[in-house]
Amino acid sequence: MTTPDISVIIGAYNAMPYLSRTLASVVGQTIGHDRMEIITVNDGSTDTTGEELERFAADYPGLFQVVHQENSGGPSAPRNVGLDRAKGRYVFFLDADDYLGEETLERMLAAAETNRTDVVLGKMVGVNGRGAPASMFVRNQPRTDVFNSRVYWALNPLKLFRRDFVERHGLRFPTGYKVCEDQLFTALAYLRADGISVVADYECLFIVRRDDGQNITVTTHGAGQRIRALRMMIDLVEENVPPGPDRDVLMHRHLTIDMYHALLHLERETDRAVQEKHLGELREMLTGSYPDSLRTRVNAITRLRSELVLRGLLDELLVLERADKAHRAAGTFPEILVEDGRAYARLPFFRDPEAGIPDDCYDITRELQARHRLDSVSLEGTRLTLTGHAYLRRVPGLRTGAELVLRERDSKAEHRVPAQPRAVDGLGADEDGGAYSYTGAGFSVTADLSTVAGGERLPRGLWDVFVALDTDGVTREIRFGHQRLPEVDARPATHVVGRGDDTMAVALYFTKPYSNLTVDVGENKHLVSDKLRVDGVAWSKTDAATLEITGSWKLATLPLDALSVRLGNEEGGFTDFPVTRRGDKGFTAYVPLSGLAAGTWTASLLLAGAGGASWLVTVPARRGMAAGRWRRFGLPWYAVPTSGSERFALRVDRVRVGKALAGRLKR
Repeated sequence: MTTPDISVIIGAYNAMPYLSRTLASVVGQTIGHDRMEIITVNDGSTDTTGEELERFAADYPGLFQVVHQENSGGPSAPRNVGLDRAKGRYVFFLDADDYLGEETLERMLAAAETNRTDVVLGKMVGVNGRGAPASMFVRNQPRTDVFNSRVYWALNPLKLFRRDFVERHGLRFPTGYKVCEDQLFTALAYLRADGISVVADYECLFIVRRDDGQNITVTTHGAGQRIRALRMMIDLVEENVPPGPDRDVLMHRHLTIDMYHALLHLERETDRAVQEKHLGELREMLTGSYPDSLRTRVNAITRLRSELVLRGLLDELLVLERADKAHRAAGTFPEILVEDGRAYARLPFFRDPEAGIPDDCYDITRELQARHRLDSVSLEGTRLTLTGHAYLRRVPGLRTGAELVLRERDSKAEHRVPAQPRAVDGLGADEDGGAYSYTGAGFSVTADLSTVAGGERLPRGLWDVFVALDTDGVTREIRFGHQRLPEVDARPATHVVGRGDDTMAVALYFTKPYSNLTVDVGENKHLVSDKLRVDGVAWSKTDAATLEITGSWKLATLPLDALSVRLGNEEGGFTDFPVTRRGDKGFTAYVPLSGLAAGTWTASLLLAGAGGASWLVTVPARRGMAAGRWRRFGLPWYAVPTSGSERFALRVDRVRVGKALAGRLKR
């Protein structure tokens, strides 16, 4: 039997009727049945799960393996059984109530093969109100790791794993856990993988919230198992990652998510002694695993939770969890105090003298969400104008100011231009129940690129565009442009602007992959010459001594009077001929040859400003073009295109009458 590309492993316990859609989504994969096997494990179901598995196996002979076993008490054992039976080059774990997009396996396999990675994440979508990880799926990531991306925030195993990698490292799911058991397997795979890929441009996996409320994370109650799993993950991180920033990256995830879930269940416990026991376990855990570097990394509410845990303040911790639960249920946030350039969340015990909790446990300045949008961008001459809005969510904004910041990517040199306020009616009405108005957050700003650098023109470089925002003394710098109105043209636009010494090439473009606005001054990435083209060279039908050179440009703006055709000879002499507009983006140059001295002349397009930038674009050779003839002062002259060069060149000379007659006599 040919080795399948992918073994799909599905553990199922009382999964009907969701299982039917799950299985249908797998057999319907575009990768084809000959490239996969499906291993299903019925973990002691008491409904018709087993019968449904057998029905699919009968309908698709040779595609399914169906294993029936006694209930193991959790999802780990069925997954391990599937791994033991798998023959595919890759394995993909799927829960029995979730389902796949049609192209999921094909796309994820292609990502693994193309990028030679051991683990592939596919974009996840929540169904029926279920939350899904999102931060790691902002863009495709061909090859990354846990320290340079957000993949560690998705520790479920619903991913593609290279099977020989799994076996080489002896990876299996720990048994004895009902929740978070998958984190150990996935975290170890992440840490030991030779590369991780992320497929974000296709909805790969649909994770379902069951109508019957029987998702295992919902039905498993109590803080004890979650604290035990948290201890397991902290130990894993500390055993595999040395102290420092990399360890803090991973610990941040476990304190922010896993400790929160443990405390959520601790608050629901009805036995005070049990609550105190669990708090003691958490306190012991944090005591050696919460350095100052991690404390400054986590968000304010995690910092506050950790402070209360370390102080052993159970009652205060319960008050905090109830307040947080109430805000989450209502979709609201704590009020904010802005003071001395910092923003503080008015969570329980803020500046309570008896509790004595430090202000920095409530400091949310870094966490404030910026909302921004580019409404228009234009370059008129050398004047760059942007309109849009920017504000900090939930900050009242009694005093708001904005500046345009142009920062050169390599040198970090920057130039700032104050923006003018512009009212935007209704801004903020569609979030936070309309509790905040940001009508004053609009702005318009114009920067003259010929003077913005302290009275001088903006130097050559890639100038990234930022908006510096000051709201009631709270400042934030925003990389600008990726949020924009649909009518903003995202195509690169190259301009030639200015006159004389100030002639300059300026391209406005949106970066890849983040799609932010950048100003390219001086052709770092966008060449003017690529936007100029010669379409034709021919003799004039009305004047035998005149060439007509036609061309076109794809520049957004062009000072047409600076464009000419230049004929240059071997001695360094040259003559320029102006062009006239032809249509919207075309031109014609009429080049009379009757005044040229004898010699070889080459033709180029010249875009020039006196003393400023200039561009010469070669006019390509024209094969098979006839000679031109005319008379000057009664004597015959000719011009004939030369051969053997890629450039268009003419040999111009007077016809030697005696030599021509001698040649005829010889014939």
